[in-house]
Amino acid sequence: MPPRWTAGVHREVLPNGLTLLVQADPSAPAVAVVTHVRAGFFDEPDAVQGISHVLEHMYFKGTARRGPGALARETKAAGGYLNASTSYDRTSYFVVLPASGLATALDLQADALMHCALDADELRRELQVIIQEAKRKLDTPSAVCHETLHEVMFDHHRIRRWRIGTEAGLAAMTRDDLWTYYRSRYVPERTIVSIVGDVDVAEAAALAREAYGGWEARPGSADASPAEPPRAEVRARTLRGEVAKADLAIGWRAVPPSHADSAPLDLAAAVLASGRGSWLQRAVRESGLASSIGAWHYQPSELGVFSVGAELEPARLPDVLAAVAAATRRLAEAGPTADDLARARTLLLARWARGMEATEGRASSLANAEAMGGLHLLEEEFAALERTTAEEIRDAAARWLRPEAVCAVAYVPAAAAHGVDATALADLFAAAGAGGRTGGRAEGSSAGAAISPASRPPVRGSARPPRAPTRVLTLALPGADIVVRPKRGVPLVALGAYIPRAHPEPAEWAGLAALATRSAVRGANGRDAAALAFAFEGLGGTLAPSVGLDWIGFGTSVLSEHLGEAAHLLADVIAAPHHEASSVETERGLMRQEALQVADDMFRHPFQLAFRAAFGDEGYGLPASGLPDTLAGIPLTAVADWHRGAWRAARPLVVAVGDLDPDGAREALAAAFGSFPAAEAAPPPPPQLYAITDHPVTREAERQKAQSAFAMVFMGPDRRAPERWAAEVWAAVAGGLGGRLFEALRDQRSLAYSVVASTWQKRRAGALLTYIATAPEREAEAREAMLIELGRFARERVTEAELDRARNYLAGQAEVSRQSASSVLAEIVDAWIAGEGLQELDDPGAPYRAVTAMDVLAVARAALAPERRAEGVVRGTGGGR
Repeated sequence: MPPRWTAGVHREVLPNGLTLLVQADPSAPAVAVVTHVRAGFFDEPDAVQGISHVLEHMYFKGTARRGPGALARETKAAGGYLNASTSYDRTSYFVVLPASGLATALDLQADALMHCALDADELRRELQVIIQEAKRKLDTPSAVCHETLHEVMFDHHRIRRWRIGTEAGLAAMTRDDLWTYYRSRYVPERTIVSIVGDVDVAEAAALAREAYGGWEARPGSADASPAEPPRAEVRARTLRGEVAKADLAIGWRAVPPSHADSAPLDLAAAVLASGRGSWLQRAVRESGLASSIGAWHYQPSELGVFSVGAELEPARLPDVLAAVAAATRRLAEAGPTADDLARARTLLLARWARGMEATEGRASSLANAEAMGGLHLLEEEFAALERTTAEEIRDAAARWLRPEAVCAVAYVPAAAAHGVDATALADLFAAAGAGGRTGGRAEGSSAGAAISPASRPPVRGSARPPRAPTRVLTLALPGADIVVRPKRGVPLVALGAYIPRAHPEPAEWAGLAALATRSAVRGANGRDAAALAFAFEGLGGTLAPSVGLDWIGFGTSVLSEHLGEAAHLLADVIAAPHHEASSVETERGLMRQEALQVADDMFRHPFQLAFRAAFGDEGYGLPASGLPDTLAGIPLTAVADWHRGAWRAARPLVVAVGDLDPDGAREALAAAFGSFPAAEAAPPPPPQLYAITDHPVTREAERQKAQSAFAMVFMGPDRRAPERWAAEVWAAVAGGLGGRLFEALRDQRSLAYSVVASTWQKRRAGALLTYIATAPEREAEAREAMLIELGRFARERVTEAELDRARNYLAGQAEVSRQSASSVLAEIVDAWIAGEGLQELDDPGAPYRAVTAMDVLAVARAALAPERRAEGVVRGTGGGR
C-alpha cells in the first residue's frame, strides 16, 4: 500500500527518546509545530484531577529565560499564533506561523516544554482563571450533557470524571503537585514533535535536533486508569436547570482505535448523521423535530464511545429518542444501502482530506498516529474507510449499538414535563424494530438515484504538492462574475456563489433573508431535499447556506473531479429553489429554536444584546438569522419573493478555490452560470448610524448561570475606511495571548478565562469590541478594570515593541490564513463584496506594516470613549448547575 498522507515524512528518535516527525508541504507559506505529550485526563490520579489541564495553562507562564506571557508575545512578534488543548489521552501544544519563523518557533516551544518555571504565585493566579473556565463550562448545556453521559456510562474508568476538575480540587492544587506530575510525565520518551509546512526537511530536522537534543533523558511514569468491566445495562439521567431548550445525549460503549470495528463504526456514525442526506438528519432535523443532531465515534487511546447528540424542544424528546432507536436498530439489522454507504464514505474521505489541508491538522494527525503505534496507522485507517463493506457496518452496529446497553442524558428546562428514565428508554429501544420510525429515506424518494457509487473516485493525498500559483483569474459573464484561484495540496475545491445584501429586509421581518436562503437547500429543480443532499454529498461535500450581515450565498467543498457537477447543482439552487410551504415552515421552526437557544450561550447572547443597544432594532442591530418574534411574523409568500428579487437584482459572485485547472474551472463555471440573466451591480445601502450618543446604552438579561458576561461595542471604522488597519492593529495589541487586556484582566487579576478584544468591520459600519466573562460578584471590578485599560489606549501611544508585535502578527497571519481553500474563498468574497476589490489580496500584510503608533492612538481616541459605548450584559446569579 503506497503511502498517501505520510509520504516523505522524516521520522527520527533522538538519543534522549523524543520522537521527531517532519513533512514538507509547500502548498502555503506556513509551518506548524505540534508538541504532543502523552499525558492527559486518563493519566491523572483522583487526588489531582484536572492537573494535565492546569499544566497546559502553566506552559505559557514562563521559563528561566522568559517571564510570564513572553512565549505568546514572541510568537506574535514572529507572525504566529499558538494554543494548546488537553484531552483524555494527551496534551498538545501548537504554533502556526510563516515558514520563515520555524527556528523562532522551535526555540520558543522547546524552552516552554523543557524548562517550564511553574512559579507558585503564577500558579495561584492561574488556578483562579481555570476555575472561571470550569464555571463557563457549567454554563454550557451541551458540555454538561455530554460529560454527564460519560459519568452515567462508566463506573470505574476515568472517562467518567468531570475532566477539567472541580473547583475545590483545583483550588487545593499545589506547586509540588504540579512539579511532580511535570517531571514524571513531561519527558522525552513520552513526547512527539511534529513539524509540517513549507520547509526543507533536512534543515528543519537539524533545527529540531538542536532545540530538543539537550533535554535530559529520564524515564517517564504513568498512572493507568482503573479498568472498566464489561456491562450491558440501560441507564438514564435527567438534568434540570435554567435552559431555554433541551440537550440530549445518547451513547454506547464502543471500541478503541486499534479495533477491527473502528472504521465500521466511524462509517456508521456518518450513515446516521453526517450531512443532510443521512438518516437522522432527514428523520429528525429536516422534519423539524430537532434544531441539530449529530453522531460520533469518539476514540481516545484505550476505549471508545459511540454517541448521538441533539438540541431540541423538550416536548420532542420522545419523538427524537424513537427516531434514534429506530435508526440504530435498522442499521444493526439491515445495514446501509449501497447508496447510503457511498454517500457516507465519500463524505468521510473528503473530510479526511480537509483535515489534512492545514499544516496544523496534518502535523497533529501525524503525531496522533505515532502516539497510537506508528505512522502506518494513519494510512491503514484511511484504507479501512475505503474498503469497509455494508455488512461490516451492520455487524459492528449489531455488536455495539445494542438496545440493552444504551445510555442517555437529557438536560431540560426546570419545568419541562419530559425527561429520560431507564425503564422507558429500555422499552423504547427494545421495541424500535417493530413498526417504529425507519430513520432512512421515505418510500419513493429520489435520493437513491442521485449518485452512482461506482463513479466515485478515491481521494488521493499528496505529501509534496507543487507550489500553488498566486494569481486569481476572473471572468465576467452577462449575469455573474467568476473568480478562480488554484491552490494545490489536497484534491478538493471550495465552491460558492454570493450576492451583497442590498435587497431590503424589513426590520419586523428580520431573518427573512436567512429563511429564504436556508429554505432553498430543501429542494431545487425537481430534486427534493433528500435528493439534493445526496447529490452534493455524493460529490464529497455538503451544501451550506451562508447568511451574513453583508452578503448571502451558498457554499460547498467537493472532490476536484466534480467541480462541474457541483456548479450545475449550485446554479439550480439559486435559479430554481422550490420553497415549498411545508419546507419553509419546517425551516422557520428550526430557526426559531436556534434563536431561542442563543439565551443559553454566554458569548453570543451578550453580543446580541450589545449590538441591539448600539444600533437599535434595525439593520446591524438585529442578528442575520432573526429573532423568535420576527421569524414568526414573516409571511410565507414573502420568502420566495425575497429570494427571486435579491438574486435577480444583483450580480452573483461565483468563486472556486482549490486543486483545479484554472481554464477548465472557468469553463465549467461559465457552463453552469452562463444563462443567468444580465444584472447590474447593486449599489451599497447607506451607512448605518449608531444609537449611541453621549452616555452608555445597555441591554441586560439575568440568568441562573455561574458567571456574568458582558460585551462592549464602541463606534469604529468600517470595512472600507483607511483607519481599519490601525483598528486591527489596536485589537492585536489589546487582545489574544500576550495582549494588554489578556494580561491585565486575566494574568494579573485572574478575573476571567475568556477576555476578548477585536474589531468588527462591515460595509456600512464598524466597531471595536471587548468581552469578558467572570464571577458575578466580580462583574463591577471587571468592568472598571476593562475601562481603565481601554482608557490607556486613548491617552497613550502603544509602545514600539507592542506595535512591532502586532504588525508582524497581522502580516504573518495574512499568510498563514491562506492554508485552506475555504479560507482563501472567504478572503476573496470579503474583498469583492465588502472591500475594495481583489487588489487587496496582492500583499495583505502591507497595510498593517504601514500603521504607526499615532494611527493606533487616533483610532482609540475616536472610539474608546466610555460614555459612547453600548453594552450587553448577561448577569449570572452564581447558581449554574
